[in-house]
Amino acid sequence: MVDLATRVWNHRWKIDPIVRSLIDTDFYKLLMCQSIFRNRRDTTVEFSLINRSPKIRLAELVDEGELREQLDHVRSLSLSRGESTWLRGNMFYGKRQMFRPDFMEWFEGFRLPPYHLEKRDGQYELTFEGAWHEVMLWEIPALAVLMELRGRAVLQKLGRFELEVLYARAMTKLWEKITRLRAIDGLRIADFGTRRRHSFLWQDWSVQAMMEGLENRFTGTSNCLIAQRRDIEAIGTNAHELPMVYAALAENDEDLARTPYQVMADWQDEHDGNLRIILPDTFGTEGFLKRAPDWLASWTGIRVDSGDPARAAEVAIKWWAEKGEDPRQKLVIFSDGLDVGKIEDLHRQFVGRIKVSFGWGTMLTNDFSGLADSDALAPFSLVCKAVAANGRPTVKLSDNPNKAMGPADQIERYKRVFGVGAQQGQDVIV
Repeated sequence: MVDLATRVWNHRWKIDPIVRSLIDTDFYKLLMCQSIFRNRRDTTVEFSLINRSPKIRLAELVDEGELREQLDHVRSLSLSRGESTWLRGNMFYGKRQMFRPDFMEWFEGFRLPPYHLEKRDGQYELTFEGAWHEVMLWEIPALAVLMELRGRAVLQKLGRFELEVLYARAMTKLWEKITRLRAIDGLRIADFGTRRRHSFLWQDWSVQAMMEGLENRFTGTSNCLIAQRRDIEAIGTNAHELPMVYAALAENDEDLARTPYQVMADWQDEHDGNLRIILPDTFGTEGFLKRAPDWLASWTGIRVDSGDPARAAEVAIKWWAEKGEDPRQKLVIFSDGLDVGKIEDLHRQFVGRIKVSFGWGTMLTNDFSGLADSDALAPFSLVCKAVAANGRPTVKLSDNPNKAMGPADQIERYKRVFGVGAQQGQDVIV
């Protein structure tokens, strides 16, 4: 067991890289990267850091020199022999050789491309531009670096014993959550907390706590490096990035309306079983399902990632029933802003009606609220999104208008094309 307080204390005396491996990333990024490598490798994409909690003024908390040092270190990383062997030979979702030889040959020689960093109005403008399958792999390490540097900036003000007490409290807080979850009969839950974790070491500790506390009810982690080290399942399918970029490339409104289903068709060509999970909310869940081709109803399930999760699940249940599918055989993965209370409520509401699963993110791997003065370690919403493709802006509507992104005129155009009407805004905390 790592002595977390000692490691944090030692940050003051030596360089301690935050990201030490290219597979310290989410599994869905590698799955999508392979799909893009196969289908869209000529596409040029720009990714940008977006702080959805502007009160957290990152450029005033995080030293620019230290940030550049960490980002430069990430650029020096390449796949190790052991990591390559694991990706090539491990069984993922019941399938061996998930990653094709041509993709692995490319990935084994890959290093992350350059970044662009500026300060503006108390925030960092951090962007990555280049071939889509290359720059997309910056998203997770960039977020991990910034989240941990923000935490280090707060923690460096604490003494050795204060750090010991802080982590003891954080461990107790998480264990109390796990104890509550243990009481849920039939629970299935995975760690989705890489992007906005407190630190790699804390995520790793959290995963070990979930493994011991929940046993087989804990289904795995999205983090590839932790999955490899702890010999557990790597969990993940696809994300909003795919339909956002495909849509930006559409030549007209008619093509635009078809793009979400082209994403699914390309995905279906590569994957089956539990990897066939629909993420329907990029341009509005109800419109997506209303226009969806019949073959999508046969997919394994749906991930709910914005808006009112109970409403989204009800919409999915109704859609499956209308398509002649038995909702009780379908999987719904809830993954937006979860904590124990919401997990308990959703499980109680839908158990027996669908197969219920949870992807628990920030409030698993970064809930230090109330554990430091002025709540300085409370989690906040930081994302890194594809903002342009081949020079055209991307758009995300979401089921929560407060998560929408893109130029105002394009947001209105997408709402018209995808038939999105009035939406109920919800606070974005994480």
